[in-house]
Amino acid sequence: MVHEREGTRERMPSGATAATRAPRTRLDQPRPPRRRILPEWDPEAFGRLSERIARFIGTGRFLVWMTVVIIVWVLWNIAAPSSLKFDEYPFIFLTLALSLQASYAAPLILLAQNRQDDRDRVNLEQDRKQNERSIADTEYLTREIAALRIGLGEVATRDWMRSELQDLMKELEERPNGHREPGVFPAERSAGRDVDDR
Repeated sequence: MVHEREGTRERMPSGATAATRAPRTRLDQPRPPRRRILPEWDPEAFGRLSERIARFIGTGRFLVWMTVVIIVWVLWNIAAPSSLKFDEYPFIFLTLALSLQASYAAPLILLAQNRQDDRDRVNLEQDRKQNERSIADTEYLTREIAALRIGLGEVATRDWMRSELQDLMKELEERPNGHREPGVFPAERSAGRDVDDR
């Protein structure tokens, strides 16, 4: 029965090339992750930790605690009995501890400053783009206001219409019996009509 479905069977490579072929990798699937020798860490988490440490080192609380620890260290190693002293007069161990603290503090502070510089650069870029948009909007509004002013200069305003109507009323009142005189309107002058009703 197995031989009857020969069309659905997979063909196994045979012959001299069968032993030399590597297994096929599928291109539609991601590769399996490789093992790493070094430990992995999240750069963002490490950066946040370095910023917290740098902020703490830059506070007065850190300076006070460091001063208290150094004073206690020195007093203990001067006044304590010889069997309890762990760092005698030249205080070499204290010097080593402070040097170690400084050698770690400097790179952490630099890392925190680099992250702050990156944030400042992004903020400046966003501010620059926002300023460009604001300038473009302001220029557009300025052009629109100028177009409206030009358009309003050609529009008859209420005061102008009122003054024109008052002038016409005065002219009509000055005429006897309120009749029109010939040639008041330009069309009547050109046609030569006499519209006097007297």
